[in-house]
Amino acid sequence: MKKVLVSFAFLLSGMGFKSSFDTNSIKENMNFTTGEHIEYRVHYGFVNAAEAFVDVDDKLQNANGRPCYKVVVAGRTTGVTDWVTRVRDTWVSYIDAEVVRPQVFYMKKQEGGYKTEDKVIFNHDNNTAKSVELDDDHEKKTFKVPDNVQDIVSGYYYLRSVNFNKMKVGESVPVTFFFDNEIYNMRMRLKGKETIDTKFGKINTFKITPMLPKNNFFTEEESVTMWVTDDANKIPVRAQIELKIGSISLDLKKYSGLKNDMKFF
Repeated sequence: MKKVLVSFAFLLSGMGFKSSFDTNSIKENMNFTTGEHIEYRVHYGFVNAAEAFVDVDDKLQNANGRPCYKVVVAGRTTGVTDWVTRVRDTWVSYIDAEVVRPQVFYMKKQEGGYKTEDKVIFNHDNNTAKSVELDDDHEKKTFKVPDNVQDIVSGYYYLRSVNFNKMKVGESVPVTFFFDNEIYNMRMRLKGKETIDTKFGKINTFKITPMLPKNNFFTEEESVTMWVTDDANKIPVRAQIELKIGSISLDLKKYSGLKNDMKFF
């Protein structure tokens, strides 16, 4: 179960990509600001299994000599799931304030008896990512990465910079991000628009499906569906994941400090 929850968080936030209609550009930030707070509730079937918190620090930070948004994503199991397999994971990304790409990424995992800490330092001029294993004698490795590669947190914000209204239904865009010392290439497909009910009211959304690589968790290539708000925020308000051992769903629980008003009705 813990691996499923970690994979879910990985998929939700690891969505940095270049738009297929403007593949040479880097998106400027128009959709979020300092002080933003978002909470999600995760269900495994009928069980309230976990919760996730996404926070942008209220002040810009310095990383690699660049002004950056410090974004912290924390995930933890709750209820019975926490008793069976305790998870306390934290991902931190320092995202360049001008072009929405990562400068430094930090990850701390505490899953049952397993613990690890890692840091990645990006050099976009040289297209490298230096991985520092903080819990293993500070061993360092440097990897070549593509232009404007994202980490799994910055990708969440990069997703929100895409203008889905310029995409046709069925069109897909490439996904490129660096995670756990590997480069992942995926595609995101726009399935259309849909109005959904939430605890805050109805809201118009874009329905998006990541096209996943083959793995042992998911039933098929498009096992994950996300609903992203059709407004200036482009926040994921719901996700549904079909697994070989069941299904996981995620819903927006709480939000504050957004740069733009949410358009519920």
